[in-house]
Amino acid sequence: MNTALAPAAVEAGHRWVLPGGRAALLRLLRPGDRCAEQTFFNGLSLDSRHQRFHFGLRELSPALLTLLTDVDQRLHRAWVVEAEAPGRPVIADARFVCDPAQPSVAEFALAVADDWQGLGLGRRLMAHLATEARRQGVQQLFGDVLADNRRMLALMRESGARLRPHPDGAQLVRGTLTPGA
Repeated sequence: MNTALAPAAVEAGHRWVLPGGRAALLRLLRPGDRCAEQTFFNGLSLDSRHQRFHFGLRELSPALLTLLTDVDQRLHRAWVVEAEAPGRPVIADARFVCDPAQPSVAEFALAVADDWQGLGLGRRLMAHLATEARRQGVQQLFGDVLADNRRMLALMRESGARLRPHPDGAQLVRGTLTPGA
C-alpha cells in the first residue's frame, strides 16, 4: 500500500460544476476543519444523520468529532466538498478507513447536505473514493447501508458494488466495490 502522499495531492482541490450553475470544491479534510465539520453535521436533517450514522444522533460528541476530523490521510483518508459561495460551507463529506491489519481493505462513508442532494455529488464522491482507494492499493472498499436507504443502495449498484445481506441482520446491507475492477 502506498502510504505517502505527494504534497500537491494534499493541497490540490477539484472544482466541480453542478446542475443549475452551482459549483463546489472537493479537497482533503484539513486539521483546521473541526468547526466546519461540526457545522456540516448540525445542518443535516435528522433523517440524513440517521442514514449516515445508522442511529438517531442529535449531536456529535467531542470524541466522535475528533474521530471524524483527526485523520492521518494514510489509513484514514477524508475529503470535504465546499460550496463555491460566501463562507465556503462544507456541503459533503467522504472518507475511507483502511483496516490496519489488512490495509488492502477499507470501509467508506459519505454524506451530502440535504439541500445539495440530487445534484450528482454522491455519484462523484463514490467515483472519487474508488479512484483514490485504487491509487492507495485498496483492493476492497465496503460500506454498510441501512436497508431502507434506497438512494444510497441505488448509488452503490450504479457504482458497481455487489450488495449482500449484512452479517449483523436485515436492517443493514453491505456493499462491496473492487476499486481496480
